[in-house]
Amino acid sequence: MDPETKKLLEDTYHLVEENNKMLHKVRGVQKRATLFSVFYWIVIIGVSVGAFYFLQPYVDGFRDFVTETNSTFDKFKSFLPNSN
Repeated sequence: MDPETKKLLEDTYHLVEENNKMLHKVRGVQKRATLFSVFYWIVIIGVSVGAFYFLQPYVDGFRDFVTETNSTFDKFKSFLPNSN
């Protein structure tokens, strides 16, 4: 093998090694990004479920309040004379 071809082959080999290292780094970044995305959505869903669990007694209380208020207004309406 002549020296010029050998040098060209060695240069190509070094470029391939460097490219391989960069590709491994890119793939690692992609894996970490996917893992972070999954973790992000688990946190979002967990916080939503936790907030619903925490706020459920207040929502139930408000719903009971509205129901009782409506029934009280209906009782008052029954005491009013009919407009017909």
